[in-house]
Amino acid sequence: MRTAAEALDALRALPCGAPVLAVLETVPGAWIVGGAVRDALLGAEPREIDVVVEGDPAPVAAALGDVQATHERFGTLSVRRADCRYDVVRARAETYAHPGALPEVRASGVDDDLLRRDFTINAVALSAAGELRCAPHALEDLDGRLLRVLHPASFRDDPTRLWRLVRYAVRLGFVPEPGTDRLAAQAVREGAPATVSGDRIGAELRHALAEPAPLAVLHAAQNLGLVAGLRLDPAVVGDALALLPAGEGRPDLTLLGAVIPDRDWPSGLGFAAAEARILARCAELEPVAGGRPSEVTARLRGEPVEAVAVAGARGDLVTAGMYLAQWRHVRLELTGHDLLAAGVPAGPELGRRLARALARRLDGELAPGREAELQAALA
Repeated sequence: MRTAAEALDALRALPCGAPVLAVLETVPGAWIVGGAVRDALLGAEPREIDVVVEGDPAPVAAALGDVQATHERFGTLSVRRADCRYDVVRARAETYAHPGALPEVRASGVDDDLLRRDFTINAVALSAAGELRCAPHALEDLDGRLLRVLHPASFRDDPTRLWRLVRYAVRLGFVPEPGTDRLAAQAVREGAPATVSGDRIGAELRHALAEPAPLAVLHAAQNLGLVAGLRLDPAVVGDALALLPAGEGRPDLTLLGAVIPDRDWPSGLGFAAAEARILARCAELEPVAGGRPSEVTARLRGEPVEAVAVAGARGDLVTAGMYLAQWRHVRLELTGHDLLAAGVPAGPELGRRLARALARRLDGELAPGREAELQAALA
């Protein structure tokens, strides 16, 4: 594990780290905190940089960049500077009125702020001068690759920490220390996840899908009892993601769509209507079967690419790949105006003749060009 000085040097070398430290050098009581410090101590590249300020965080946020959002309840400001994003928060202590509730907060110092965090390995703060502040056990748990909650009621107070437990375990390769392992199992057994709103659970699920190894996180979540019924077949997931066209569609929804047992599974988890439709079609669309290109295209036209990728992974990979890569893009040179000029009356017949010509074009039965398409449409 790195020393505090080495971690500071590593943060300063990052494109998004140097601007933060330049600002923090001028602000007493301001710290880089949490995952960025953890990762810098471990020798990994941080995914995000959060700042805690003992006092008003607004001047620090303004000095860092453009304030994009302010969350008054928690004294948090989201900041963007070029390609960098930061969260700047007032140092605080927290209490919970009841299990699963959002916390009540009060301004405090950095040491109290560390004690409100999810795990000891995230309860670390580093100043621009190189001072390292840690909760008890934080450094020994980093060195021992252990996940430890800071108090016995941690999972009861905030059950979303159960999701973070499995995410960190998979991403970092850490394991829960025995007491934390028992507390997590007890919290699930006693129904703690049910005390949290569906939107908050859905947010944690989306964080899981954004992890470097999302399927492994879902496996761990299902093993702990945070989710149930998922069909976690790595072959199906891998094939579906491989079929998804590059730069098109949502890999996270494709993965989730490949494992949910039915369209109702994601209900109440805060998915937008468009996302819910994609997941529903992933669950409902029959496995892709072989056939003439025109027949396959007629079956799949209009379906989300994510759903086609999942249906292809459960069926004929080659046919699904041809549809996604080629057949769905085939267009006629012929237009409805051409048919009207040829004497075909306006109305449904126009569409039927164009569809017939397109089917023959897909099936390779026509010579290239508008004239061959016109003859096929008029036949």
